[in-house]
Amino acid sequence: MSFRVRIVLAVVVAVGLAGGILYRSVVPGLSSARRDPPAIEVAIATWLLRASVPQPDRVRANPLGSDPADIAAGGETFKQKCVICHAYDGSGRTEIGAGEYPRPPALRSVPIASLTDGEIFYYIRNGIRNTGMPAWQMPDAQLWQIVAYLRHLPRTAAMVAQTGTVAGMQGHYMGSAACKTCHLAIYERWKQTRMANVVRDPREHPDAIIPDLSKPNPLVTFTLDQIALVYGSKWKQRYFQKIGDDYFVLPAQWDVLHRRWRPYFVENGADWWAPLYPPDNFKRPTGPLCDGCHSVNYNVKTKTVTEWNVGCEKCHGAGSDHVQHPTASNIINPARLDYVHANDTCIQCHSQGRPPGNPIDGKFYDWPVGFHMGLNLDDFWSLEAHKPGDTSFYYFADGTAHKNRMQGNDFVSSLMYARGVTCVSCHDPHGSENAAMLRKPSGAICLDCHGPNTQNGPHAPTIEAHTHHKPGSPGSACIACHMPKIEQTIADIDVRSHTFHFITPAETIAARIPNACNVCHTDKTPAWAAAALKGWKDRSPWRMDAAGGP
Repeated sequence: MSFRVRIVLAVVVAVGLAGGILYRSVVPGLSSARRDPPAIEVAIATWLLRASVPQPDRVRANPLGSDPADIAAGGETFKQKCVICHAYDGSGRTEIGAGEYPRPPALRSVPIASLTDGEIFYYIRNGIRNTGMPAWQMPDAQLWQIVAYLRHLPRTAAMVAQTGTVAGMQGHYMGSAACKTCHLAIYERWKQTRMANVVRDPREHPDAIIPDLSKPNPLVTFTLDQIALVYGSKWKQRYFQKIGDDYFVLPAQWDVLHRRWRPYFVENGADWWAPLYPPDNFKRPTGPLCDGCHSVNYNVKTKTVTEWNVGCEKCHGAGSDHVQHPTASNIINPARLDYVHANDTCIQCHSQGRPPGNPIDGKFYDWPVGFHMGLNLDDFWSLEAHKPGDTSFYYFADGTAHKNRMQGNDFVSSLMYARGVTCVSCHDPHGSENAAMLRKPSGAICLDCHGPNTQNGPHAPTIEAHTHHKPGSPGSACIACHMPKIEQTIADIDVRSHTFHFITPAETIAARIPNACNVCHTDKTPAWAAAALKGWKDRSPWRMDAAGGP
């Protein structure tokens, strides 16, 4: 046998052995879609995918711009065609999406956000070979509407809870003005919000005091000179007097809506702390009871603050490291946190509870002393407990909050919270032109995630078929039924519930929990409302007879 033949045979044997090894080690299970693609495969596929888009298509801009009507229309098409794989928020966290190979990409991720309008349009129109992405046979205008919607996906948070601290918390507090240089547009927008103006010094802001103090009133036993700080401007306004190094609430408050004075004093049987302090406003300092939420970095030892109001560092943490070296790694962005810690950003103040370490240095505190962003709120704050069936100062019998500043107590019990929705999914803490600093008008923001016969419901052909009210009427608004105004802030002024649970008239009859129907139909009885709902044939009569709702 010649040398050349032996070489050829050796090569054939080697190839055969290599093929056998490859078959035994690689091929079995190769067809499974359960595996995640290796990083090198993802990198190569991403490069090939972007390179496959012809240049004329890549540079196309969306001719529709950012028209809200087109975004809404694109959202409706997305719900009908895309959510089965991509999920309502574009996360890809669906049963089908989790079983595809490759997995549907997170549509809010940086690689997707970096695509041009033309690239996104091309992928939707032509599909992506060897993936679950089909080519869609829709008019170009409809495809462009989907592109517009993808730039405005609803915000949700990661579902995996984090523990411990967040990097970059070794610095010190600087005050919001330190953020202005790099974040001017956001700073100027925030500066106009009530978050930035809940506490004001009347010497710096003479317009802060709403009522005319020159008009005599038997409740007003104080003068302008005694007012060191003014609190609130939307529903009520209270006045703080400084005595020594503490502030105390003066005994009259202004009802903004009714334009009248009302007494201010917390009776025993109201807030939990009332019997633990003397029955005298001037023996109840605001430091332990109020100031920790109305300021940044309140120091319980020195009774000083970095700044009054809800400044940047209340939500983003101490900013000195970030000011010196601005990077994403040394500042906290709640939008990047998991849903528990992201929501705790707001729950730290928008909830009723008490610190587990009370009393602290002999005083009882009504805010989470020691908490700052980057820590676990649960270590510093316990929400007020509810006993099912009992109506208390804080809760109705079903656990729905009874009073203002309990949005957090409500929200943690909701299905929205459990699904990764966060406060900032709906509200923009930097300010907006919409009521309650919503990112969109209330009539539009719910429909980002919900729509007729979609994954998240409502399960009805149209909104009006679900609500049984005329389109555009108050009763056809999502918030009318799922966020009724039943939580007291002052006198007969109520704010919206945040459980998103429809309270039935039957629950009103059984447990005296206010229901959405009679909040609007004030001339009718709960029995009338219960009977009306039984006439809605698309509702379970058993659910209407108890808890649950539509």
